[in-house]
Amino acid sequence: MNAVVAAVGIMVVLSLCRVHVVVALIAGAMAGGLIGGLGIEGSLAAFNKGLGGGATVALSYALLGAFAVAIGKSGLAHALADKALALVGKQGGQGTGAVKWMMVALLLAVAISSQNILPIHIAFIPLLVPPLLYVLSKMKIDRRLIACVLAFGLITPYMFLPVGFGNIFLNEILLANVAKSGVDVTGIKVTQAMLIPALGMLSGLAIAFYSYRKPREYDLARIEQVEPSSVRYSPLTLVVAGIAVAAAFVIQLWLDSMILGALAGFVIFSVSGVVRWREADDLFTDGMKMMAMIGFIMIAAAGFAEVMRETGEVKLLVDASTAWIGNSKAIGALLMLLVGLLVTIGIGSSFSTVPIIAAIFVPLGVELGFSPLAIVSLVGTAGALGDGGSPASDSTLGPTAGLNADGQHNHIWDTVVPTFLHYNLPLLAFGWLAAMTL
Repeated sequence: MNAVVAAVGIMVVLSLCRVHVVVALIAGAMAGGLIGGLGIEGSLAAFNKGLGGGATVALSYALLGAFAVAIGKSGLAHALADKALALVGKQGGQGTGAVKWMMVALLLAVAISSQNILPIHIAFIPLLVPPLLYVLSKMKIDRRLIACVLAFGLITPYMFLPVGFGNIFLNEILLANVAKSGVDVTGIKVTQAMLIPALGMLSGLAIAFYSYRKPREYDLARIEQVEPSSVRYSPLTLVVAGIAVAAAFVIQLWLDSMILGALAGFVIFSVSGVVRWREADDLFTDGMKMMAMIGFIMIAAAGFAEVMRETGEVKLLVDASTAWIGNSKAIGALLMLLVGLLVTIGIGSSFSTVPIIAAIFVPLGVELGFSPLAIVSLVGTAGALGDGGSPASDSTLGPTAGLNADGQHNHIWDTVVPTFLHYNLPLLAFGWLAAMTL
């Protein structure tokens, strides 16, 4: 059996059996390394080598957690939550109608904006979502719907709009790797190539609204233990919070460092007195604890990905798929998409998947007679597949970090499985349709 297939399969099965994702990643990596011929020592060496690749991201999220706790202390996000809660009260406590959809639309708009208008990716989630949990739960909104909404906003913009992270994915990675592999991409409109797959994501979001339309009960007392429904704040603390958030975002965009951005924001809170010096240490520790899980999963995922690369069987998997295709464009498109799905679920990164698969899939697409536009669409969709639905992807880890602040949202069953079903399955169908028609 191919080592990559075995490793991803073991990781997914263990995760679905409620084994912690970090343990599942380590077990899958070791099994894949053994099957790939690395042996115990070789597998451990590769895993340890990869750990450093996730350290920067883990530290970024840990500092972001500390910054989020400081924002919670200032009352900025709670001011928004209080306004929403007041509107809910006017509707009899259930928040039916306009308020419910206003909250969902707000989260969707912020998620989309985080990819292009203000490219901060998942940084907004621990700042905005936990203070809104009380309001969302008061309205009995199913958090699985919110997970799908956030995942849509984190994935669809970069795979369709060539702005912000989309510019990096579509132009610097997708088109660059397709061109490097021998296809002339001059004059190709990348938005045209990715339009049909993006419609697949949109259809998945529409289905999610239907799937999770029923009210779901959450324990409000558990939410208040970690996110009190009433927090004292003043105009001064709100102004300081606004300055800290603006400074953090400007520094992140200027220096391309989430670490320095979050640290600068926390320092502003401390210097201003919103966070008292004697409380700063405890708040910093609490914030890092809040984001500890996502950090450890990202570190373990980097080790997992390195083991997969060291086995050399990612290329063997791609090569094997070409042997099954024959001369059938329909089978070829489907298998290429499935291989992309498998690789991305294991690695957890669409941006890292495209360079791996493009080197083989682009020449194969040319041989099968796909147009340049169809090849771009096929490789781009194969790369994006699995971002939603991967236990190790920040597009699923980010929503869980916010929605599970009170321990009532399971990463696998409430984020990973819903996003897999609602996005990967439609994306497979629409991606195949795009490859066959463009």
